Amino acid sequence: MMDKIWFPISLTLWVAAISSILVLCSGVTIAYVFARRDFRGKELAELLITLPLVLPPTVIGYLLVVLVGRNGFLGQMIFDVLGKGIMFTWQAAVIAAYTVSLPLMVYTAKAAIEAVDREIEYAAYTLGRSELETALQITLPLAKKGILAGLILSFARAIGEFGATLMLAGNIPGKTNTMSISIYSAFQAGNNELAEVLVLILVFMSLLTIALTGKFAGKLEV
Repeated sequence: MMDKIWFPISLTLWVAAISSILVLCSGVTIAYVFARRDFRGKELAELLITLPLVLPPTVIGYLLVVLVGRNGFLGQMIFDVLGKGIMFTWQAAVIAAYTVSLPLMVYTAKAAIEAVDREIEYAAYTLGRSELETALQITLPLAKKGILAGLILSFARAIGEFGATLMLAGNIPGKTNTMSISIYSAFQAGNNELAEVLVLILVFMSLLTIALTGKFAGKLEV
């Protein structure tokens, strides 16, 4: 039974960690652009980023299949580069987790960046700092608590992702069965004992994540 518990846990943490790194890098960049730039199509871009929060996970999963599947636009490019598709792999689970958790990072970080006093940034510009230097040395450090909150929310969302992952990565034992998918499979098979153990572990992981976030965020106060 331990192998049925350990693999979903390790895979879930791995997928959530990789997804969160990608979300941190891209999400903060997108959040900064949304907070500090006005451009044509901005409202549409914000709408597209928000979609994963309101669409059913299975719809998101279907759209991802269309996009990165063997015959999809990105899927064909990936196949040409790698010589194989990524559907029904752990990489597909990362894509699904990234897609559904990105909005949480973007809008949490955006709010934190917008709260930074623009006068501080203007002062940095007058001292010869470029916008990139100002963003990295002043804006983002001042918005660090919001960025951290977005990162943790994204990580927690990635841990619990189910619908889009099932559509894109499938449910392959020992390969793509994350914790949420394993819980579903165990329940469907009538293995309530395994389902209950995984549920308890998942709840504990979520509570631990929230607790560590609050503790760490407190240390970041200035």
